[in-house]
Amino acid sequence: MKKKGAIFDMDGTLLDSMWVWRQIDVDFLGRRGFEVPSDYLEMITPMGYYRAAEYTIERFGLNEKPEDLIQEWHGMAAEAYAKKVELKSHAKEYLLKLKKAGTRIAAATSSAYELIAPCLERNGVLECFDAFVTTMEVPHGKDFPDVYLEAAKRLKLSPEECLVYEDIYKGICAAKSAGFKVVAMREEASIDDQEKIRQASDYYIKDFVELLK
Repeated sequence: MKKKGAIFDMDGTLLDSMWVWRQIDVDFLGRRGFEVPSDYLEMITPMGYYRAAEYTIERFGLNEKPEDLIQEWHGMAAEAYAKKVELKSHAKEYLLKLKKAGTRIAAATSSAYELIAPCLERNGVLECFDAFVTTMEVPHGKDFPDVYLEAAKRLKLSPEECLVYEDIYKGICAAKSAGFKVVAMREEASIDDQEKIRQASDYYIKDFVELLK
């Protein structure tokens, strides 16, 4: 399973942070008189900020600009990432093991660098990363392979030389379509898709400790 490159999704894969976004959805839509639809988080998770903002405006008929939604979401998330969000179990040990072995490591995320960097620094792993790519920097969200391909490019590696670590079904399928091998992380927020995720991925784990053996 060893590869020259490791490309990590952040929310739900490396970071135990999905609870932050669930609460933001409740608070944000609640302020506008809406409850969170059961499929809302699943729909917006692969999109990246701007497309998620456009989708939210259209779905709920909001008379607001995408930029304003993004700013509000970012403000709501910033304190949680800086002070509360932790790594998934055994993630730090696994990252340090990869780094020691000379593996090049990238982040491929829908979250802004300004959110995740303080979290990674507080958890002692920011310096493990050689590159960061967000879906805001590429044409499409995680239902396309753009963010993973750009991450591999910044690591100066081909898709075949990298492992992608993901927790969402659309991201796993997109990475596979571009020639990556994929390690799927079990995440409670994606629990309804777990059988599809297990079948679509090359490896399926519930805890990074499984990769330390």
